This record gives sequence, structure tokens and C-alpha cells, in this order.
Amino acid sequence: MAQAPRYRALLSTDWNECLAPCGPFDGFAFCFPELGDALTALFRDYTGNRLSLGAAARQVAALIPAPLTVEQMDAYLAAAFATYTGVADLMEWCRCREVLFMVNTTGMTGYFQRALARGLLPPLPALSAHPLVKFPAAATDPPQWLPLAETGDKGRHTEQVAQRWGIDFRRVVVMGDSGGDGPHMAWGAARGACLVGSMTKPSLEAHCRSMGIALQHRFGVTYAEGMPIDRRREMEVDFMALTDLLQEVLER
Repeated sequence: MAQAPRYRALLSTDWNECLAPCGPFDGFAFCFPELGDALTALFRDYTGNRLSLGAAARQVAALIPAPLTVEQMDAYLAAAFATYTGVADLMEWCRCREVLFMVNTTGMTGYFQRALARGLLPPLPALSAHPLVKFPAAATDPPQWLPLAETGDKGRHTEQVAQRWGIDFRRVVVMGDSGGDGPHMAWGAARGACLVGSMTKPSLEAHCRSMGIALQHRFGVTYAEGMPIDRRREMEVDFMALTDLLQEVLER
């Protein structure tokens, strides 16, 4: 019987526009391009805290003519899958140093199921993601999956994973980019976790200020109000540079 892994720290991170230059609804837009503008608007509305994730997901479900199939998701991934530089290397670094790498995202569960099945990502020990797209279970699925229905679920899911593996909250790193990650940051601030903004948007800064929360670190491109997204600059950022911070957390 295989011995259960041991984890000394936890990185619980958003995915879309935080580790990867994509949005959670991009797979729908790829398959149904006529819905692209409407899907982008819904994404911006809930990440800017103008609409709940649940309401946005219900509107997406009403917009699309049919659920995505495995074949459609695979076609989208073949055409468009990308992460920022060094993300897969960072995941492997975490695995080798007993840091549990948890993707905690409003993105679609099926996106990660197929990315893992196709070998586009290293294995994930834990995934918190939206069930609007979810395919039948496969051997490559993360061992722990938590269905995320609202942005407020992120903190609860991080807590569940940390408690399951006996990880001290002071050795938890919470990372996000937009206002939709605000509740996750609030959870982390209340428990002494390390708070990191990645490709930090004004909506995250505004949410944290309104809650009296201080981001301890900002990584990658930090956007001021009105600045356009700069994918070229984002792709120049090497996420392996986060290992210094993670090593500090491991030594707490």
C-alpha cells in the first residue's frame, strides 16, 4: 500500500489571469464564438464583485446551446492551452518540497480534468473548481476535488485541505489576482496566512482596502486603474521566482 504524501505547506492559488493567460469561460467562447463578448462581460462582472459567481454561472448555462463535450474541451486545449512561464516547474518544485499545490479557481473542473489527462499539467493533489463543466472521473483526476459554487467557497476549501493534511495556517500561501479573490484573501488574513497578489488587478486592491486587508507580496505585473492587460509583459514573468517566498514560508 502506497504511503500517503506528507505536506509541510500549502499554496492555494487562483488560475485564470493568475497562473494562466485565460478566463474561465474561454472554452465556451472557443466553441461558441458568437457568445464571446457576453461571456467576457460576465467574467469581468463577477471578478469585479458586481455579480455573484453563482448568478454568472447560471447566465452562462442559459447562454450556451449545449454542454461542452470532452472532444470540444480537448479541441480548445489543443488550440489555446497556455500557462505563464514556469508554472509547471513551480508545481514540480512544490511536489519535491512537500508543498501542496492547490488550484482554487472559478474555472471549470472539466478544463483541469482534460488538461491533466492530456499531460499538459503535472498531477494536482487538490482542485477546487466550478462543476458547470465536469466529465466522468478518470485516473488522472486530482485525488481531492471540491466543487466551488461561489467565490466565498475558496477560503472554506483551503481550510478543508489544510486541516486534512495537518498544515499550519501560517504555512498557507493564498494567491489571487482580482476582486473575486477578495473573500479568499479575507479568509487568509484572519488566519495568519501569507497573501500574494499575482498579476494584481485594481479590483483586488480595492476589495482588500475596503476590508482592511494588506497584501504582503505582489508578483508579476501590478495593474493600475485603467491599464490594459499586457500579455507580453505577463509572459515574461517566471513563476519560479516565487520559490524564494515559498521557502521562507516553509521555514516558519
